[in-house]
Amino acid sequence: MPKKSQSKHSRTAPPPEKSLPDAALAMIAERFRALSEPVRLRLLSTLMAGERNVTQLVEAAGTGQANVSKHLSILKQAGMIATRREGLSTICAIADPSIYQLCEIMCTRLKAEHTERGKALE
Repeated sequence: MPKKSQSKHSRTAPPPEKSLPDAALAMIAERFRALSEPVRLRLLSTLMAGERNVTQLVEAAGTGQANVSKHLSILKQAGMIATRREGLSTICAIADPSIYQLCEIMCTRLKAEHTERGKALE
């Protein structure tokens, strides 16, 4: 019997042996929802370079302070960032190291897709 060719979308890891409980799936979905907004991704990207105060994050995001504060609140609630007061400033930092891994995985995959598309056009 001939081997099935693997599609480019085939899995690299076997599926989990048992399904996750609904509560765990809801928690995972909440984490991904927190990552589904470009402004929040820009804020996380900025924070990956190191701590920033809210004023610096407003500047980096290119949007208003109220909007940035709302997005920071969502990221904090999701456990992705931590905040602390320093005088009159609020300092933000990455709280969950898995953010770095997620970014690396996604950026590596997007670069590979970009390369594949470029080769298809040649």
